[in-house]
Amino acid sequence: MLTRRDWLASAGLVAAGLAVSQTSGAQAASQTEKQASIPLTEFEPRSTLRVPESRVIKARFPVIDVHTHLAWSAPDGSGAVTPLARPEYVLEVMDRHNVRAMVHLTGGFGEQLRQNISQWQTAYPGRFFVFTEPMWKRAGEPGYSKLQVMELERAHHFGARGLKVLKTLGLFLRDGGPKGRLVRVDDPRFDPLWEACGALKMPVAIHVSDPVAFFQPIDRYNERYEELHNHPDWSFHGDFPSNAELLEARNRVFARHPKTQFLTLHVGNFAEDLAHVGASLDRFPNMTVEIGARIGELGRQPRAARKFFDKYQDRIMFGTDAVPFGKETPQQIFGDELYEIYFRFLETEDEYFDYAPAKIPPQGRWRIYGLGLPDNILKKVYWENAARLLSLKA
Repeated sequence: MLTRRDWLASAGLVAAGLAVSQTSGAQAASQTEKQASIPLTEFEPRSTLRVPESRVIKARFPVIDVHTHLAWSAPDGSGAVTPLARPEYVLEVMDRHNVRAMVHLTGGFGEQLRQNISQWQTAYPGRFFVFTEPMWKRAGEPGYSKLQVMELERAHHFGARGLKVLKTLGLFLRDGGPKGRLVRVDDPRFDPLWEACGALKMPVAIHVSDPVAFFQPIDRYNERYEELHNHPDWSFHGDFPSNAELLEARNRVFARHPKTQFLTLHVGNFAEDLAHVGASLDRFPNMTVEIGARIGELGRQPRAARKFFDKYQDRIMFGTDAVPFGKETPQQIFGDELYEIYFRFLETEDEYFDYAPAKIPPQGRWRIYGLGLPDNILKKVYWENAARLLSLKA
């Protein structure tokens, strides 16, 4: 039987042992703290989850990628075109992954456009579709609206299949020079352009905003801190319209031009709030969306994203925002890895995988989950919705 004296004696031994343990633990904690003090840029955690992993090399059905940039046109309107890859290389990648067609959005205008159409669309009919762009540099000239419509009609005659609107409109274009007033997205001087697109059945691929975090302070609360720290020029916090103001102006354009089809890029420029995007789709029958460079957002809210695809399956298109080569935006580098990640996201129910081929997630430190879309929705997202927008024959 344990006596009180025995109990006190054993308690003393335990206390002594505890003191030693606490001392050792403090030393170990101090050592661990020193080891853990590494820059965030060097933190590359490896998941210990054991979950199924799929590799989807080829899309289950033929694909139209409605959001790519295969060349850049000189912003000064000089007519110079900088090809980013040889068509033969692009086609090799496309064929490996069942990408039957691709929309090259940044075709420029004038001689730039003719070069792009000749190199891509004419040389490989049915594989590439080239969009034209507005003459932003001339937007301040008298009679611009009429000039722009005439240029759009020439572009249509050359073979341009649509119009691409960069976020130049709303965030960069200014009246009176670099320090002038920002031109609003719903500026009436562009109304004739939107109407002409509708009359010519040329869809408008429009990008007027960026992730919400780009409009917030670059501080410890910003979930894209690393991305913005590496690219501070991507921030629109401060002397710029808010994301909400940009989208409201864009929606006024949609309302004024119901006969014009608007393809809103990057999940309607608000992938962080699918309810908001859905409300816009409900309000504007002339609005569609594509998913380029936003599976990082969609994949971290898989249940909401799946419901979104279910409800708007006739209004969502496949896009990647792919740019050949480069390294600053790994989530957009055209190639095998990019397509395999997109197909895995759409076709499987894999859990917790990278949304970009990079050691450190480039847009935010999270991973994504697959949607496992059924075949009937995949067919629409991969091909049918884009084919309808581009008026392709069956």
